[in-house]
Parts: sequence; structure tokens; C-alpha cells
Amino acid sequence: MKKVVLIGIMLVVVVSYALLSSGEEKVTPTKAIARVLLTQIDDLSFFLKDQFQTAAESNSPNEKELQQLFLQARLRYKKIEWAAEYFDAATTRSVNGPPVPEVEMGSGQVFEPAGLQIIEGYLFPRYDATKQKELVKQIKMLQYGCNKYKTYFGNIDILDGQVFDAVRLEVFRILTLGIAGFDDPLTQKSMTESAVSLESLKSVLKYYTGNDEASKKLISQISAATVYLQTHTGFDNFNRAEFITRYGNPISRSISDLEQHLKIHVIRYNRLLRQDAKTLFDPNAFDVNAYVPNADAVSTPQKVMLGKMLFSDPILSGTKTRSCRSCHQPEKAFADGLIKNTVIGTKQPLKRNTPTLLNAGLQPSQFYDLRATRLEDQVSNVVQNPDEMHGSMATAAERLWQNKIYRQLFVKAYPVEKRAAIDTLEVMNALGSYVRSLTALNSRFDAYMRGDSKAMNKDELHGFNLFMGKAKCGTCHYMPLFNGNLPPRFIKMESEVIGVPQSATAHVIDDDLGRFNIIQTPSFKHAFKVTTVRNASRTAPYMHNGVFKTLDEVMDFYNKGGGTGLGIKIDNQTLPFDKLNLSAKESKDIIAFIKSLDSR
Repeated sequence: MKKVVLIGIMLVVVVSYALLSSGEEKVTPTKAIARVLLTQIDDLSFFLKDQFQTAAESNSPNEKELQQLFLQARLRYKKIEWAAEYFDAATTRSVNGPPVPEVEMGSGQVFEPAGLQIIEGYLFPRYDATKQKELVKQIKMLQYGCNKYKTYFGNIDILDGQVFDAVRLEVFRILTLGIAGFDDPLTQKSMTESAVSLESLKSVLKYYTGNDEASKKLISQISAATVYLQTHTGFDNFNRAEFITRYGNPISRSISDLEQHLKIHVIRYNRLLRQDAKTLFDPNAFDVNAYVPNADAVSTPQKVMLGKMLFSDPILSGTKTRSCRSCHQPEKAFADGLIKNTVIGTKQPLKRNTPTLLNAGLQPSQFYDLRATRLEDQVSNVVQNPDEMHGSMATAAERLWQNKIYRQLFVKAYPVEKRAAIDTLEVMNALGSYVRSLTALNSRFDAYMRGDSKAMNKDELHGFNLFMGKAKCGTCHYMPLFNGNLPPRFIKMESEVIGVPQSATAHVIDDDLGRFNIIQTPSFKHAFKVTTVRNASRTAPYMHNGVFKTLDEVMDFYNKGGGTGLGIKIDNQTLPFDKLNLSAKESKDIIAFIKSLDSR
């Protein structure tokens, strides 16, 4: 009897357990990842409060202790960076944003700098004891940021597709910003921090990998890359070309392959960097239509052909004497080779130097002062500028409608029922479509990054490593576009205050106020767009005022620390004003690398 009762009890227990188990929530990879994130955020938050803040509030703070605690805090942040940047960019701006005020395009809202990069300036190279209150304030703000992260990740459902998207973007962030020292310019612990970021990605991806060869390959690649970073920590002599081609590109390819193998559902976003790009250097990695005003404005062969005709036709100018091509000459890389072109109908110089249009479609903002957000807006601005073309978009559209050939071309490019006129937006879009067709990421550098090891020579590769490292060029001219379009999201065009002089010999800042003329924020005085370095060897002279005739002069200017290094008083220079101490050979190699960026 007892045996029967015991068996009955056991059956009840087994059935009850089975029922309870079937009711339990299955722990999916995304839920497990979210839990790990919350644990890592807690770890960072507790560390900030219990150790870093306590040390900062001490009556006799120890410099070395504070510096070490800061470095440890950064490593803790790097574990969550992949998710923080992807899912909560607004909070991350105050956790690890740039140490300069940011202005939101459109609204003009100013965001004061905050977070880890501000703290770095308080502690390195020496602790500034006068900033103790500010230091404590910043540490508390970091804790507030952690609380916002916890609220966010504790209340959202992460999707598998988002995980893969975020992980791949973090690899691209490491390659473009991490190993370039973008967010740790003073400590230069870039390789150590990048290793921690990669290790974190490996932990995330292990929720999706198995015992198949593809999974083993990916995990092995990340492990090898991490070891390379941990054993090559020198900032100035780190071989970035080798790391990108041997480790970075293979890792991002394998992540994409795993995503496809698992048939992960991909949520499509309209982004410049295509989501199916396996590396930053794929031939079609960038979508030239990412910044079009609307779906109807997407480029077509008919629009491009029409835009090409309009580009060379003076019919758009008020006097019918100047075309777009007058200043943007194809044989001169779509620049003009002049210090400044002239005001239409006069010999007076225009306000600024003519920039190249090559790859202009890969910029989210146009003009040196970033006042236009679309190529279409740029067209309208130039045509109607009294100094440049002194025309009217409405008048130009009327003239084109009266021309039988143009009328037929517009009908083909923009099919509209019962058309009775040409819309000014169509004229702007046709020209914008042509400029978008001038995208050419086909340089020898691109070929090298795509696997052609003979495309660049030793000096050019050395120049690239200097550009991305010791010379700090890559912290403003971001790879792979080498302009100010901030990777890996590519939605914000950067400007900088570098202190460009009036002339190559006069140590007085040029009187052009740049972005300040558009948005009256003090930090924007003398701020100008970070232009592309691609095709720079073909687009002299340089800077917004054409002050430097050669790349050698440009290198000398940067090597001395910009305007401040020349002795010009500039309170808001964003370019580091300490000397780079580049040798003549190093400057020469950087120029050799820049020449390898010429489109072919």
C-alpha cells in the first residue's frame, strides 16, 4: 500500500513539474542578451558610485587612482557600447559623446558636452584639482545615464535582427573610430578598449552559434582579433591596415553569413550604409539614394541623363552665361583649380573655394557651412544665389518648358499625366540625381581593402596607418568616406574649428565665420564642414578660402597644431593644438596615401 501511495505521489510531482515547466517562458537569445546587458549596466553603475565617485569626492584625491578608475569605467562601458549606441543613442550622447557642444540640425537645439570624454579631459594628462566638483557632477550624470539604460533595456523586446545589425555596426565602429582613438584621444587605450568591445560581441554571438564550421570560424576570428589587439597596444605604431584586412573585414563578413544561415528576419532601414554590406568596402556598400527627399526622388538613368545636360547648360543662370560646370569642371575632379571663382558677371572673388562634387551624394549636409540637407536644396541655393548664378528656379523651369528637347526629356524622366509645366522640384532632383551618379569609391585604397594586396605600396600603407593613428586625421576625416560623415550610422556631418588663416603667411584667422552665420552658437564661430580627402590630390587649392596651394602646406599646418599652433588666438578651436611631431618622411607618406584615394 505504501509503495502504491509513493508511486502516486511521484506521478503527481512529475506531472506538476511538467505542467509548470510547460508554462515557463522560454529564454530566447534576445532575452538572455537583455539580462546580460542589465547585469553589465548594474556593474558599471555600482562601480561609478561605490568606487569612482567615492574617490573623486575624497578630500585628498589621488591622481593615479582616479586615472585608473576612469580607465576601468571606460572598459565597463565598452562592454555595452554595441547596444547603447544602437538602441539608445540619445542617452549615449551624454555618456560617451564628443567633448564639444553639439547642435541638432533643424531645431538648433544645443547639447552641452558630457560624459566619459569630458572626464578624460579633467584627468589626463594630469588631474585638474580645480575641476573636482565638475568631475563628481559628470560621474553622477553617468549614473543617471545607466539608470536610463536600465529602464530602456528592462522594458523593450530586442529582436534578433536588431542584435545582428547592432553587432555588425559595432565592428564597423571599432574599425572606423575605435582603433583611430576617436573617443580616447588623451589616454590612447584604443586597442585595449576595442579588444573588450570585441569580446563582448563574441559573448553575444555565442547565443546564436553552434558546432558547425561557420560558427566555429566566426568565434575563432573574433578571438584571434582580440589577441592581436591585446598584444599590439601601441597607438602610434599599430598596423591598422593589417588589422582591418586580416581581422576586421573577415569578422563582419562572417557575421553577415551567420545571419543569412540562420535566416534572421532583417528589419530594413533607410541608411547610407546598406544593411547587406558585408564590409565597409564592398563595391555597393553605400546607397546613393539614402538622402533623397522622398521615394519619388530616387535616381533613375533618365533623371541622371537629364541632370547631366542641365549641369552643363547656362540656361539655369539669370544671365544665361554660367552653368554648374563653369565651376565644377569634370576634368578637374569637379572643382575648378582656383583659389576662389568669381561673382557672376564680375571679376570679384566669391566668398569661398569651389569644392569637388565627387562623392557629394554621400553627405547628409552640403556646403562648407552645412546649410543644406539635400542635394536638391543645394541646387536651389546655388541657382538663386545672386553671386553664383543669379537665377530663379521658377524662371529656369519656365525656360526649360519652352525648350522642346527638354520638355520631352522631363516627360520621360518624370511621367505625369496631362503635364502643363515643369516643376522646379523636378529640375532640382534631376541635377541632384546627376551629382549622386558621381559617386566613385573605386580608388587603389578601395581595391586594397577589397583584397588586392598589390594595389598600395609600403609608403602608402604606412601613410594610411599614420593617417588613422599618430597624425589623428582619421578622427575627423572618417574612414572609409574620409569626410566628416560620422560612422557607422552616417547620419551626421561634422564640422570643425581648425583656425584657417587669411593667408599662408599672415597669422590671422580668416574672417569667414562659417557655420556661425547659419546658427549663432559661439562654438560654431569659424567652424566648417570636414570635407573629403578623397581626390584631394586633384582639387587644390585647399580649405574653404583656398589658402593652401599644396598638400605639403596642408600637412605643415596640421603638424603645427592648426591656427592655435601658428599663434592665432582661437578660443574655440576643436582641432588639438599640440604639435603632431611628424617627420618629413611621415608627412610625405601621408600625402602618398591621400593620393591612393583618387577615384579611377
